[in-house]
Amino acid sequence: MNVSDFDYELPQELIAQEPVKVRDSCRLLVLHKDSDALEHRVFSDVLEYLKPGDCLVFNDSRVIPARLFGTRRGTGAKVEFLLSRRIEGNTWETLVRPGRRCRQGDMIDFGEGILSAEIKGYGEDGTRLAEFSCEGNFDEVLEKLGSMPLPPYIERPSSEADKTDYQNVYARENGSVACATAGLHWTPELIKKAEDLGVRTAYVTLHVGIGTFRPVKADKVEDHHMHFESYSVSEEAAGIINDTKAEGGRVICVGTTACRTLESAADENGILRAGASSTGIFIYPGYSFKIVDCLITNFHLPKSTLLMLVSALAGKDKIMDAYKTAVAEKYRFFSYGDAMLIE
Repeated sequence: MNVSDFDYELPQELIAQEPVKVRDSCRLLVLHKDSDALEHRVFSDVLEYLKPGDCLVFNDSRVIPARLFGTRRGTGAKVEFLLSRRIEGNTWETLVRPGRRCRQGDMIDFGEGILSAEIKGYGEDGTRLAEFSCEGNFDEVLEKLGSMPLPPYIERPSSEADKTDYQNVYARENGSVACATAGLHWTPELIKKAEDLGVRTAYVTLHVGIGTFRPVKADKVEDHHMHFESYSVSEEAAGIINDTKAEGGRVICVGTTACRTLESAADENGILRAGASSTGIFIYPGYSFKIVDCLITNFHLPKSTLLMLVSALAGKDKIMDAYKTAVAEKYRFFSYGDAMLIE
């Protein structure tokens, strides 16, 4: 398959720059896999598509304020860091801009010396390995000095409000540098209403890395290689999800990260295995899903691996037609945008 097969025209004004004021008031496009029907709803209507015995699966990874602005010691040159993933202790793989100003051995200071980093080496794709030193707990200092790593298509600086807005209400495990944004539409009240209907809920963890920002550079889909991300599935979550499948219920993933976690942790018999590992799973049309039945997701970038994933679940032609409809109906796209249910 050609990557260009997953391209579509998107007017710039449809890229959401701010979230909706009430999380579950965004629009919801419902796509039925077994027909050509599309429904235009409000997200809170998602309850009408849930059945007793279904299981909603959420990714509870928490976005860290991974963007840091500092100066190179000795020259005062301004440097921007975007933390990608923790290697060990306080050593992180980091995107640096401008990269040419940060070589091995350089020291970078943040927050008037409260936090500093030494460039220890080089990672993949031009990243740097940075070892941080600070007074006190690193995570607490990062919460104070860091800003939220909004995606590059949100063309404004991050604000204090984004620390809440760009975070799922159930997020609890620190580690992501991008939000699992299908979860942004859920409120505690909406989750409780789903549970009251007899819908199970399960929480897994996948820490989203900088690979989510990387464009697909290959011409052929099969030539693209995914970045690896760490994930974990608890015994409790595996039990809930396996029981759901055994009893004939549907597993409905809230977001592509939850979907990728389940498909990575499932064995060849479709049994979900508890544990922690890393995954570079690449799901595109032709993939046979082992566990996931339905997906709640946002609208994804043209020619992106996430657009390929939803095409694998619903069919490429149906997805591309649905996206054309969403553009014509002026849905809001990407992280702070509207949602789709693939039923």
